Amino acid sequence: MASDRRSFLLRVDPDLLAAVQRWASDDLRSVNGQVEFLLRRALTQAGRAPTRHATDATRAEGVEDAGDRGAE
Repeated sequence: MASDRRSFLLRVDPDLLAAVQRWASDDLRSVNGQVEFLLRRALTQAGRAPTRHATDATRAEGVEDAGDRGAE
């Protein structure tokens, strides 16, 4: 599953980063894990979180489509 993860550069205010680092340390998480946790929570609260069902269905459709193309 790690190969499905994407990386990107994020520029943040040094004070904001320090606060996230402290929070991550308090929660025994890495800064990356803490940022991902906060993003997921914010998306859920806003009603915008991706559903596992939709993601799995999209992947399954992609596999089926690839198979269908080969049959033509």
